[in-house]
Amino acid sequence: MVTYPLYEHKLLSTRTISACYDAGMNPIHALGLALGAGFSSGLNLYATVATLGLLERFGIIHLPPSLQGLSHTWVLVLAIALYILEFFADKIPYIDTAWDVLHTFIRPPAAAVLAYGAIGAAPAEWRWAAALLAGGVALTSHGTKSSARAAVNTVPEPFTNWALSLGEDALAVWLTWMATAHPLATTILVVALLAFSAFLLFHLFRFARRALQRLFAAWA
Repeated sequence: MVTYPLYEHKLLSTRTISACYDAGMNPIHALGLALGAGFSSGLNLYATVATLGLLERFGIIHLPPSLQGLSHTWVLVLAIALYILEFFADKIPYIDTAWDVLHTFIRPPAAAVLAYGAIGAAPAEWRWAAALLAGGVALTSHGTKSSARAAVNTVPEPFTNWALSLGEDALAVWLTWMATAHPLATTILVVALLAFSAFLLFHLFRFARRALQRLFAAWA
């Protein structure tokens, strides 16, 4: 049994919060956060961090002590500044691909760190399991995002690329909030998103293979 809850809304009574701390956290809460924050971090890490920090800063949720630093002014300023930078980089064809390649080494590890810190008072095995799960989920969503955007970059018009970018940002913010407010629903939703990601990656791989075959045939 995990001995520390992931999040408790400040609207709950003090008695309810104390009871949750004493009784321990339902593992579904840990799973919901690991999956939700992991998937959203793979889409947009800086939007995820900024959302968590702002939710804590404005009293909508309580983050555990190990993550309360996300609501610090300088952390929020840096997260929002990096999000703005990514917002524009993500709208420019091929720049977005280079940005995604760079963040292959940033998003999954950061998602693992967030999940590890989110259940800071839990036994070590739970913390490592949450970190590995979140990192794997982030890598999946990141890989799907990167592959889809690379495929869209082959289309000359920019509007599809912009629409995908805005949709990814909105999903990252919404899913981060969902992970804190509705962990069970988040778990079900992320499982469905992972299944869709696997389906999409399979067809994107086939598309890339056919494109390469036509390219090699043209050179032959």
